[in-house]
Amino acid sequence: MEKEKDSLSRRKFLSTAAAVGAIGTLGISGIVSACGKNNKTGDYPDLPPINDRAPAGKKIKAGLVGCGDRGTGAAINFLNTGPDLEISALADLFQDQVDAARAKLKAAGKVNIPDKNCFVGFDAYKRLLETDVDVVLFATPPHFRPEHFEACIQARKHAFLEKPIAVDPVGIRKIIATGKKAEAVGLTVITGTQRRHKRDYLETYKHIADGAIGEIVAANAYWNQAQAWYKTRQPGWSDMEYMIRNWNNYTWLSGDHILDQHVHNIDIINWFTGKHPVQAIGYGGRHRRITGNQFDFFAINFYYDKGLKSNSYCRQIDNCANFVMEEVIGTKGYSNCANKIFDHSGKLIWEYEYPKNKQGESTNKVKVSAYVQEHIHLVTAIRTNKPYNEAEQTANSTLTAIMARESAYSGEMVTWEQMQKSNLRLGPEKYELGAVDMEFPIPKPGAGINR
Repeated sequence: MEKEKDSLSRRKFLSTAAAVGAIGTLGISGIVSACGKNNKTGDYPDLPPINDRAPAGKKIKAGLVGCGDRGTGAAINFLNTGPDLEISALADLFQDQVDAARAKLKAAGKVNIPDKNCFVGFDAYKRLLETDVDVVLFATPPHFRPEHFEACIQARKHAFLEKPIAVDPVGIRKIIATGKKAEAVGLTVITGTQRRHKRDYLETYKHIADGAIGEIVAANAYWNQAQAWYKTRQPGWSDMEYMIRNWNNYTWLSGDHILDQHVHNIDIINWFTGKHPVQAIGYGGRHRRITGNQFDFFAINFYYDKGLKSNSYCRQIDNCANFVMEEVIGTKGYSNCANKIFDHSGKLIWEYEYPKNKQGESTNKVKVSAYVQEHIHLVTAIRTNKPYNEAEQTANSTLTAIMARESAYSGEMVTWEQMQKSNLRLGPEKYELGAVDMEFPIPKPGAGINR
């Protein structure tokens, strides 16, 4: 593999943009109070409706910004939710990505997008927003999400935001402020935290909210897997192009894998407990990665209020024991959050019932994929004129992961308040393809925290 000379300087690619610049008209006090709010309707936090299909209605046109595999997959998920849905515009930094997404959508018999609605470049999302799309699906590297989301809401378009929705505290504040603006004008914002739309998780959550395990006193979360994808630099790729095509391996673009993947598990613990942690302490390291500047693993202790603690682990190393799960422990029992509840003796006291096959055996699968279910929710909210907004809850979970990352990078205890006030911004002030001064050392605990 190529010698890793392509390490982007953490110092030179950090900007301490003033927090007020990201907050806009909402103000710091509005942002801080928003981060701690827990919306409730009835006995539960507001839960999405569960339908097998989105209702019929006026045609909805969607644009896709970020035409990689996840973006193209999200576009197909959107089209599979109900009638009279169309992908009418595509945008990406690279022409080959647009061409690939366009070909996949056409081959699937879904849509044939005209040349005039295909846009390339750092400003491609702006030109897509000038078309007659009703909703925009965002699946670019997460670094760009806050800026793209802000432009989307200013253009009065509904949004689907793939997770994570920012990589730094400045971006989180922009997401929350923009989410408030979306709420004020009646726009729907759905995020890619698909577990919150998955039927088995939703039913398990309801039982726990009803007291099935008593008061939650501890939690565990895991995402341990083999090394994720990376790309070898190709001839002709500039420094910037290489990093963006290899975005999953650079913290300024992805947030590190504790955001890109483990945020799912962190989000479940925040959801089931109904709160976010007040501080985090942890560690991590890098032993096997051959590109980028991210860690291989993180081990974090999150401290909530009232003595509640969560142990949180994630790892991307080949040839290790792998598992992905969440667990909450209460005064009367415990649950895997996904489909089972036990008492403290280990006796199963409730289990989600999955659909059965023709032989009468459990399929162990929900009736509708959560990846489709979240888009059913998006389309249903738009067509029934019942706006739904997940921006703040996903911003809180993303900030939780950022707090953990910064603790592991620095070796320090990091608090929620520090992250709320932090001016840490990752990435360049100006985006252009070309040469970059690439000196990006791996974070070293004990060297201090960027605040």
